[in-house]
Amino acid sequence: MNDAFQVHSDPELWEELGMDVARFSGMPAMLTGAYKNIFLSQHNRPEKMSYFDDMVANIHTGRIREIHDAKKGGKPVIGTFCVYVPEELVVAAGGICIGLCGGAQGSIADAEKILPRNICPMVKSAFGFKVGKICPYFQVVDLVYGETTCDAKKKTWELLDRYVPTHVMEIPQMKRERDKRLWLDEVKDFKAAVERITDTVTDFDAVAAGIRTINAKRFALQRLNSLRHHNPSPISGKDMLLIEQIAFYDEPVRFAQKVHELCDELEQRIGLGVAVAPTPTPRIMVSGTPMALPNWKLHHIIESAGAIVVNEESCIGTRYYKDLIDEGSKDLEQQLERLTERYMKIDCSCFTPNDDRIAQVFKEYEASGAEGIIDYCLQFCHTYNIEAVKLREACEARGIPFMSIETDYSPDDAGQLQTRVEAFLEQIRG
Repeated sequence: MNDAFQVHSDPELWEELGMDVARFSGMPAMLTGAYKNIFLSQHNRPEKMSYFDDMVANIHTGRIREIHDAKKGGKPVIGTFCVYVPEELVVAAGGICIGLCGGAQGSIADAEKILPRNICPMVKSAFGFKVGKICPYFQVVDLVYGETTCDAKKKTWELLDRYVPTHVMEIPQMKRERDKRLWLDEVKDFKAAVERITDTVTDFDAVAAGIRTINAKRFALQRLNSLRHHNPSPISGKDMLLIEQIAFYDEPVRFAQKVHELCDELEQRIGLGVAVAPTPTPRIMVSGTPMALPNWKLHHIIESAGAIVVNEESCIGTRYYKDLIDEGSKDLEQQLERLTERYMKIDCSCFTPNDDRIAQVFKEYEASGAEGIIDYCLQFCHTYNIEAVKLREACEARGIPFMSIETDYSPDDAGQLQTRVEAFLEQIRG
């Protein structure tokens, strides 16, 4: 364990951002302890994980300072909550796009002073971060873009708009041609809104550059995910999850470079037979709802129980990076059409029917060499919870070991989940 690791503090910066510094001042120490326990206690980690460790150490300081300085220099900062919001268009307009989904328990009490208790913890966590003024990313954004993937979100955005300018993109709930046309219109509206914020007009070349930048980031993640599928795996599922989470915060060009450097090391490790777990280790694929930073609960339980996570079919995982945008467009209209086509390939459970997601789960299951699926659902996420019924049936028909869990961010059920996961792994071991 690296005893020198410490999540840094910058009270002056936080004060400048209008945060509740007194409340937030304890966060770095708490995150330091959790990170050391969950990540730095691992054995035989790749050396190039040091960059991502540094990102966490500076998650509330150095990276925020970069964003804040860029904002002072005229770059608008746009926060998003969903992988449907096209960050290519933010980058094309010279803006900074950062994820704002909440993955911590500590802000939920703030949200429950206003929102109902029986809604998704991710929505409550994010909303609580803003109303409690305890998230520097929420404090630095100029504008928030929400979307209509679930009822809790689309109604919360109305209240969030009281605290930070919030615009909403309509996400179609089906994938018919008429729905695709609706989504294309929404993409064009989004482009126009970003241009108003940035006071610029993004032409063909600017959009092409934005597409190349985000394609490169996604391609780097594709390469990394392919390498982790090797058996034995050269990197842990926890470290992969961390990188996927950081993808929503880091500067995209630098991030892609660092991921490729890590991939180069993993290729060397594979060639030398260096792995984080031996070949007989049970290989688990996680599917379902996203795991926003710092939600490392399930991966930590699975890998502490003696398995390794080899794939995330999730918005924090492959749904975010499995598809690239065709870069061969002839004009701006075709660019936006191809961008729309790429985003319509995302298999969120908000869609009906959603058989494409079931097919994608099995495609990734086979590619990863997984031996069982754990479907993860946050409490009150009704679409994923119900879709788990179909996924279970499909897995049973194929003889694939399957377990579904419903949980929140609280540690209260960790013991129960550990017992269930251990029993599931015994089933896989036979």
